[in-house]
Amino acid sequence: MPISLSHRLNTISQSEIRSMSGACNRVGGINMAQGVCDLGVPDQVLSGAKAAMDDGFNTYTPCEGMPELRQGIADKMHRFYGMSVDAESEVVVSSGATGAFYAACLALLDPGDEVILLEPYYGYHASTLAALGCVLRYARLDPPDWHLNIDRLTAVVSARTRAIVINTPANPSGKVFTRAEIEEIGRFADKHDLIIFSDEIYEHFVYGDAGHLPLAALPELWKRTVTVSGFSKVFSITGWRLGYLIAPPEICAAAAVFNDLVYVCAPSPLQMGTARGLLALDSAYYDTIAREHREKRDIFCAVLDEIGLSPFIPDGAYYVLADISRVPGNDDRDRVMRILDTTGVAAVPGRAFYHDDAGKDLARFCFAKQFHDIELACERLRRL
Repeated sequence: MPISLSHRLNTISQSEIRSMSGACNRVGGINMAQGVCDLGVPDQVLSGAKAAMDDGFNTYTPCEGMPELRQGIADKMHRFYGMSVDAESEVVVSSGATGAFYAACLALLDPGDEVILLEPYYGYHASTLAALGCVLRYARLDPPDWHLNIDRLTAVVSARTRAIVINTPANPSGKVFTRAEIEEIGRFADKHDLIIFSDEIYEHFVYGDAGHLPLAALPELWKRTVTVSGFSKVFSITGWRLGYLIAPPEICAAAAVFNDLVYVCAPSPLQMGTARGLLALDSAYYDTIAREHREKRDIFCAVLDEIGLSPFIPDGAYYVLADISRVPGNDDRDRVMRILDTTGVAAVPGRAFYHDDAGKDLARFCFAKQFHDIELACERLRRL
């Protein structure tokens, strides 16, 4: 007799990011599909984690996270954004930003609650919400500038709408929301009494005149905002699975209960290493990251433009959506496989970031690679 699997499984499918990474590995290609940042891990972070193991930080921590790391997060928010965050009651450390988002959703949402996603969206946001039984509503942002049209939010909100998810800087578009747009979102959320989940994990990857403004930094938004971020990208420790949420005390207390249930706690010595990195690294480190990734963006997007895969230049994060309609194939999946087969460069089909066929002519490339890999990818893509 076959095993009966949960109905929940029918609401999600394997991420196209995972799928294309697997396809890339099978041909030994250059993986520009998965958001793995190729920066070196800062010495202060590595040495801090190693020292923590030697010093006996190898057992359970509080489910909210180690006090040293929570304090480091609070201090960073004050240093960069002038925010006063209480480390003890307004920060929860979890298993990656994905874990922080999941714990917060478990604490705040019930099956049947409607949640608005801005398209193009990050697939794990959609899958997490769907697995929890939430009903997804979509408001589209159009290229090239991905400007927020509040009328599109108004068109999908209802009495059953409970929350909206914002990603700034955004994956996959690179959209960085302006202060005016954030204030407009705040007025909309206040009018309809919505929770705002604000994923800000790419906060230090901003380019040109763009600047990151945490939604929770606006006093009128603090009470309804859950800020989600982490260290996977900025410290290049995706495998350490360290993220966090910042929110009012009552939300953090509830999210910590579910964080304990699902993850128990994040790895103790890795928390300590990250805390020491936060303490040791000054603004020059983050400035260098932004400067180097802007240079990588410019190199890669210039070649995309040269070969006719018109890029939508991102203001932040380290992804670029490109128009791949000139590549032979029936749809985006066919086309990215054609690119992989022809050049050995892996990208993600555009429909992975939409609920319909709006992404059928798009692909997402991750340019967070070493410069020599960027140059090699550019050389190979010219074969198209």
